[in-house]
Amino acid sequence: MTGQVAFEGNWATASHSREEQLAPDPATTPEAVVQVYGARAFEWRGAFAMHTWVAVKPRHAAQWVSYEVQGWRRPTVRERDGFPDRQWYGQPPQLLGEVRGERAQQAIEELRSAVRNYPWSQTYRIWPGPNSNSFTAWVLRQVPELNIELPALALGKDYLVDSEDRAARFLAPTPSGSGYQLSLFGVAGVMLAREEGLEFNLLGLVFGIDPHDGALKLPGWGSVVVMPSWAEQ
Repeated sequence: MTGQVAFEGNWATASHSREEQLAPDPATTPEAVVQVYGARAFEWRGAFAMHTWVAVKPRHAAQWVSYEVQGWRRPTVRERDGFPDRQWYGQPPQLLGEVRGERAQQAIEELRSAVRNYPWSQTYRIWPGPNSNSFTAWVLRQVPELNIELPALALGKDYLVDSEDRAARFLAPTPSGSGYQLSLFGVAGVMLAREEGLEFNLLGLVFGIDPHDGALKLPGWGSVVVMPSWAEQ
């Protein structure tokens, strides 16, 4: 469950320390690994939204490389070395999904190509997008074998208006690649997929049900587990 927490502090002094130890140490992990992270946004934005990023550790690589969008940068896409499981301005990171081994190694080149071809590298808009979550969703859609879903709190993940194909501006695979979503400029839409379940997006607020995880999706709370998941039945 992604519950509500308190948000206060100074961005200049907020922590980026590593506490959770969610990312394996490259020194003892020769296999390739891809991980996706999220953390509640800084200050009042964290009451209803989170920031997400993608990290890769190729086979036998000596360090991690993370990719994320930061709205105050131009281009907006940032590449940084080092462990990816660090706090985001004082908010603890959550591991949203990972892939390891040969499947991860094959996905890394596709992922890097998706990062290079991100269509909004000079544009940022906190709502409805494109923002940091639009970037992560874009990358995941280009590498469907990762099969990783984004939480309901990833405001901006439903922003689709990037394709020269008019139909693709409104209908696209979900970030997990396990279904499809219909979106009207990220402002309103509906999603149906094996991983994400059924989601309704209205002005960035997501309501839905995820039978796969046995959870309800509620604005400000994210996924709240209320029943046994399909995997447990």
